[in-house]
Amino acid sequence: MAEMRDKWAAGTTYEDFMGRWSRRLAPGFLSWLGIPAGAHWLDVGCGTGALADAICSDADPASVVGCDPAAPFIEYARARTRDPRLSFVVAGAGTLPRRPGGYDSITSLLALNFVPDPVGAVGEMRSLLADGGTVSACVWDYAGGMQFLRYFWDAVKELDPKAGDLDEGVRFPLCHREALEALFHRGGLSDVRCGSVEIATPFSSFEDYWRPFLGGTGPAPTYVSSLDGRVRNALEAKLAERLPRDARGTLALGARAWVVRGGTA
Repeated sequence: MAEMRDKWAAGTTYEDFMGRWSRRLAPGFLSWLGIPAGAHWLDVGCGTGALADAICSDADPASVVGCDPAAPFIEYARARTRDPRLSFVVAGAGTLPRRPGGYDSITSLLALNFVPDPVGAVGEMRSLLADGGTVSACVWDYAGGMQFLRYFWDAVKELDPKAGDLDEGVRFPLCHREALEALFHRGGLSDVRCGSVEIATPFSSFEDYWRPFLGGTGPAPTYVSSLDGRVRNALEAKLAERLPRDARGTLALGARAWVVRGGTA
């Protein structure tokens, strides 16, 4: 199948599809990181602000700058924040905002897979660190630990085998622990450590599961928006039949993310 460009059109639809799980994941990631209070943070690929909000709530920062190349996400994040320590700018890898004296903690939640040159991005993040600072990142385990997407892409490939290369578990080699560790070493970081964080991703009903796939924002919804009505209905029916539900119709699924950190020698 020809490459399909992911759409990142609206903060509200992204929040419905993935942002709510980012917000559930962010506190566990910060707990694993353990960055001391009073740090100056840069959140790279901040999306709709899930991690930046959690930093302000849980990590007692001196300041947080969130940046993302998707202007609709930055607009959404700015509209929601009231914390004077937090600011947002439209910027991405290659044009990351600088701070005099550098940042104590530069992090990226669920964004590195979508950067064209992740090694260059990690190197740029390293170059913006203050002395003794930390670069960190978190990516979903799309290959096996992101259940609600695993069910989706497995069903897609049964109906449309040519779509297999669109599966995030195939597209994104960084969704494996060893690849993430290797990336940080190649980016010039030392004392690289990797771990995992797991969260529940419950859906109250099949409708709660399926509706966000119709929003057109992100890889899977972009694919769904490309389908004609007949194929889309067949995919919906296959998922409705296959997804595990309890007597109340709840889908009790889970997700795992890989987390990594490194510093300068």
